Amino acid sequence: MAAARYSSNELRRQVGSPRSKGRDNKDTLCRNILIYGNCRYEDQGCTFNHDQNKSSSPQADFGKKTFNVESPAFTPLSQQSAPVKKSTLSSQAASAAPFTPRGIGTPNLQQTTEASVFNPAAIREFTPQNYDIGNPTANGVAQDNGLYNDPFTAMGSISAALPSAGQFNLYASDHNAIATSGAPFYPQHGAFPTGPLQPPNYHLYQPFDTYRQELQPWQRTTYDFFTPAKVREDLQKKMFATQQVMPNSGLPQLERWHSLFPLDTNNRKNTSSFGYPSWVYKAQNSRTGTHYALRRLEGYRLTNEKAILSVMKEWKKIKSASVVTVHEAFTTREFGDSSLIFAYDYHPLSKTLHEHYFQPAHGNRYRAPNAVQENVLWGYVCQIANALKTIHSNRLAARCLEPSKIILTDTNRVRLAACSVLDVVQFESNTKSVLELQQEDLVKFGRLILSLATGTPPAHLNNVPAALDSLFAKYSANLKDAVAWLIAPPNPGESKSIDNFISGIAAHMTTFFDLSLQDNDDKQFHLAKELENGRVARSVMKLMTIVERGDLGGAQGWSETGDRYQLKLFRDYVFHRVEADGKPNLSIGHMLSCMSKLEAGIDEMVVLTSRDNETVFVLTYRELKKMFDRSFNELVKHSKTGAPGANN
Repeated sequence: MAAARYSSNELRRQVGSPRSKGRDNKDTLCRNILIYGNCRYEDQGCTFNHDQNKSSSPQADFGKKTFNVESPAFTPLSQQSAPVKKSTLSSQAASAAPFTPRGIGTPNLQQTTEASVFNPAAIREFTPQNYDIGNPTANGVAQDNGLYNDPFTAMGSISAALPSAGQFNLYASDHNAIATSGAPFYPQHGAFPTGPLQPPNYHLYQPFDTYRQELQPWQRTTYDFFTPAKVREDLQKKMFATQQVMPNSGLPQLERWHSLFPLDTNNRKNTSSFGYPSWVYKAQNSRTGTHYALRRLEGYRLTNEKAILSVMKEWKKIKSASVVTVHEAFTTREFGDSSLIFAYDYHPLSKTLHEHYFQPAHGNRYRAPNAVQENVLWGYVCQIANALKTIHSNRLAARCLEPSKIILTDTNRVRLAACSVLDVVQFESNTKSVLELQQEDLVKFGRLILSLATGTPPAHLNNVPAALDSLFAKYSANLKDAVAWLIAPPNPGESKSIDNFISGIAAHMTTFFDLSLQDNDDKQFHLAKELENGRVARSVMKLMTIVERGDLGGAQGWSETGDRYQLKLFRDYVFHRVEADGKPNLSIGHMLSCMSKLEAGIDEMVVLTSRDNETVFVLTYRELKKMFDRSFNELVKHSKTGAPGANN
């Protein structure tokens, strides 16, 4: 590559005598006569003089300006022991290539010049040899100059300073105590069998960042340290919805449930799904404090207690991310009638597919259908297929594949929300086998996807073949074939199951799985930020319990003396900094960095100044951490509740 920057003529070594410039060559003695005694090109057109006895004056002039065989051979200064004069030709001159005048070529001349072209690939890479790790001065680098630390000698110095027993903990204040305890802090690692692992000696507030590498440190904003605003707002809205109550709602307080809150968006009774009017409430369990979603069937009278016991025993085994878990079922008369209630997991701010796609708007019976994107439909197909796979594997049937009984808990995230209800209600009247009910699940599954694709509610989906033909205009043939396979009855002798369906959509299942992994990586990235925030929050809470406390255990002004006074100055340094013009400095990066350094106890110096500028302390974070731990432990001794977050 490098040789391409130069022309081949520039890289060739000059062969033969140089061409004379502006002078006659007949009086110049040929070099071959001086070196070899004769010239093989004398009869082939060599223009130089080949008679050594011709005119002494040119000969004398030549001895001054041209090559002199009587001159001594060059010897480097470091190898000169004594001046030696040579009166004969050197060995290098005897082995030199014969002089060839320019213009008199041979057939091998081109090959000789081509071979002399510069070839960078032939140069060997430099490799250090005989590097003495134990002797820094032998390597030409002084280790005590304070300017350069040789990484090769660093491990040797660290190993020499480590305790011989046990392994080394860089975070510990007392290394000898841990070394003699006998229990290694760090496990052995296969790559470093002879030495300890080397973790960083302190933490800075820097969670791993794989999405915004293009930003420089000074370009980061306050929000870069925390969860994105949209994610944070969504979570806060869900928390608010979880704790939302309705005073004077008139809803009763059940035996183990209180703070009931209605979740239905309309007050119309609908008996099409279960044969009884059903309502959904949010309630809090008085024993565990956990919130649940209670589905109530109004006016149901239980005639066989085995219906609840046997059905709940089987449905409690279902653990699927695409099915809302059911916990128990019971009857009550607190609503003024005989009601059957099912307790499910509560997903705040969730809504049904019917509300999302078929909700009436602006006085119209149905709003204009919006075309659902194909990738969204495939996501629904994969999630519902996953739910049916789990349910059918446990010899059960979902029986509730309707838009009003499937909830949307997050963006394109669906769950079956009313499983087990029909199994209890129709426990005695059901005459179909589990296999027949599973076949009905597949048909309902296909009609559900067809309803979402065409924008037609299932109750108005009368002409199924025409609806299937309309899919070609907006969706691929794969989606149309998948829906048609679900709706069509099985051929004689054909086994039709959810496993066959999943095998047919394996490519789309793989795509959905990859998207789920990407979403998981994104959430883990944001979780890493909150991990740092939680650690800093605990340190801040501990610090606030120490400073400005006053008296403790009979000690007057406990927080203003000893270690506590220096921690008070550190509090001012972190949270009460001001600029040169007196304006408050609200750099959150400074606060997070200081608290992280205190938590780790690094050796960095910090200057603490009192507010009257009369007292100045120069301390390390390691010393501050020791003061911090001693002061907090003293508080713990006088406390009856113990150390908050002691196990964290």
